[in-house]
Amino acid sequence: MISFLGFAKSGEDKTIMKADTIVAVEVDEEEGKGAFAFSGYLDSYYMANFNKPASRSNMGATNARVFDQRSGQFSLGLVQAKVAYTNAKSEAVVDLSFGPNANMGNYGNALFSTALAIKQAYFTYKFTDKFSMTAGQFGTHIGYEVIDAPANFNYSLSNLFNNGPFYHAGLKATYAFSDRASLMVGVVNNVDGLGDNNRKKGFISQLYFKPVDNWNVYINYIGSNEANPDTVTFEEPKAFYQVLDLATSFQVSDNFLLGLNAAYGSQKGDFQGFGGPEAAKTWGGVAVYANSAITDNFGIGARYEYFTNDSGVRGLLTRAGMGTSVNSVTLTGNISLADGHILVKPEFRLDAYPKVAGSGEEQQFEDSDGNFTKNSQTTFGLAFIYKF
Repeated sequence: MISFLGFAKSGEDKTIMKADTIVAVEVDEEEGKGAFAFSGYLDSYYMANFNKPASRSNMGATNARVFDQRSGQFSLGLVQAKVAYTNAKSEAVVDLSFGPNANMGNYGNALFSTALAIKQAYFTYKFTDKFSMTAGQFGTHIGYEVIDAPANFNYSLSNLFNNGPFYHAGLKATYAFSDRASLMVGVVNNVDGLGDNNRKKGFISQLYFKPVDNWNVYINYIGSNEANPDTVTFEEPKAFYQVLDLATSFQVSDNFLLGLNAAYGSQKGDFQGFGGPEAAKTWGGVAVYANSAITDNFGIGARYEYFTNDSGVRGLLTRAGMGTSVNSVTLTGNISLADGHILVKPEFRLDAYPKVAGSGEEQQFEDSDGNFTKNSQTTFGLAFIYKF
């Protein structure tokens, strides 16, 4: 059976790594006060790029890929070590990540240049069976895909994921109206940062509901002033950053799942010192997922995504620094070995960008001579993952 594999980018809010991947050790068994749990994974990959870029990079002009950035070489992705303590009223989680991908997904909270990062560090207190609060650093609620490679069907990550956010530091509260509906609201410092760059605070929310069995719907939001204060007057500039996100999945049958992620974002003013538009500009996209189990140990899944940053306000840009858009098609196989602990993922991906007009204008991707002459990129590779 193939089931939906997680929404939240750092895997905290809607993680699936529970029964089959976490080893629990009971503490004080007679009274049943609590249990420790330890889990994690490591992943590596080899990616062949049919453009044969001279730099052996899949990045193109800017940000074409999130984690699988290297081609023509075996590469380490990410190593995770997660410890949790849970009892009837509370839970505490320390989630650390290591390796080249650690700093890419948690760039605001890396501890060393060797990319040891705090991915999550939070605790939750359950006031009642329906109401709980969480404090600390936690993975974002926004998006369909997650940082954790075992939890996504596809290995390469979408442009919707790439444009964030990834995590937050703050306080959030969740109320479950029933087992079919809940609401989360919270206050956080800012986007992807342990500390705040101004005195403003961001507002986050998530409405979850299950219209029918096997259909999960999450409506997510974040709104925040991400501007740096004026260095002379220290006044708080007027600015905003906001994202409205829909993530939903429907388990059509035991062997077939459909998913959808759609997001619309807007920004006005400075974003954490990187500048920004005087008038509000927008970006957004949609990704459609279809995953099927062929046998108990093999599945295949497809993802189609359209993402547009024509306004140029986010990271997806041309060589000339102008906004652009992309159509991406990804086809991924999932081979499960060693009782599910080993995952091998062969993957084909095509990214197609509009051709930059004008004589002599550089395109999005590099060729074997180091020139940017390609407006599309095709890769094929294998990901090797061990989870425990």
